[in-house]
Amino acid sequence: MRLLSVLLIIIVNYNVENLFHPAHDSVAGEAKDDIEWTPEGERHWSYTRYYRKVENIARALTNIGEWDGVDVVGLQEVENALCIRRLCYTLRRGEYDFVHYESPDRRGIDVAFVYKKARIDTIRTRAIGVKPTPNPSLKGGEQELITRDILYVCAQVEKRDTMHFFVCHLPSQRGGKAESEWKRTAAKRVLQEAVDSVLAVCPEAKIVVMGDMNSEPKDDIRGLRNRMKGDGLPVTGYGTHKYQGQWTCLDQFYTSPNLDSISSVRIYEAEWIMEEDEKYMGLRPKRTYNGYHYQNGYSDHLPIILEIKN
Repeated sequence: MRLLSVLLIIIVNYNVENLFHPAHDSVAGEAKDDIEWTPEGERHWSYTRYYRKVENIARALTNIGEWDGVDVVGLQEVENALCIRRLCYTLRRGEYDFVHYESPDRRGIDVAFVYKKARIDTIRTRAIGVKPTPNPSLKGGEQELITRDILYVCAQVEKRDTMHFFVCHLPSQRGGKAESEWKRTAAKRVLQEAVDSVLAVCPEAKIVVMGDMNSEPKDDIRGLRNRMKGDGLPVTGYGTHKYQGQWTCLDQFYTSPNLDSISSVRIYEAEWIMEEDEKYMGLRPKRTYNGYHYQNGYSDHLPIILEIKN
């Protein structure tokens, strides 16, 4: 057993890219837009391919945690509880549990919190919705709904330290980085309010925000520091996501000041979860599909790791 005086907790954040269950699903009584990820869809997403993807994700997490295993995993792009339950079973049968809320996202793209039951006890959890927000580029007060929830988990580590976790998947850059920035700004405003609520009750709270922020690292959450920015960025030739030959660090950790000096961050850069980038040179994350060609990969993102020592 790890001692609190040596290593308190290993946290991983991983956008696993389209972890869909092959069965057609629904949300709030309406069918999801997930036909693409069914056996009848254009990707011919079968149960065999689904099981292989879960096994690949579990393999990456197992290698990160090594003998003891990881303690907490923030996940993005998981469709439903069936997918997360399968991942927990594949990781180590009976050792992991999870927190997940079905979000109103039409495709079924959700976030989740996976944790090791022997070390982590959840105290309270909730899904924080992002309300309809005016698009400043449209006239007449039209609104566009930002649907992905932010997941909040308050938990105890080894029945001693209380920690507050936020798992995020902010709106994408679809339509253009500048044109979509207002969506991420609106989502971060909701996140900021949630962080402020925790700090108002406990100014010394230990807080970790993690997720796919879909933008370059910024110090833009009051009271927290972005660990992937400036001095917090690991010495690396990579980011976490590669698009048209350019690496960016879309996946990020923010921590409260009382965690800064006792924690470190790194990107998991194992070559076996990457492949040759024939067009732009170097390596890139090995995806499950290259276009519509199935290649039994992992994700288009690399995992990031936060180790907290005490």
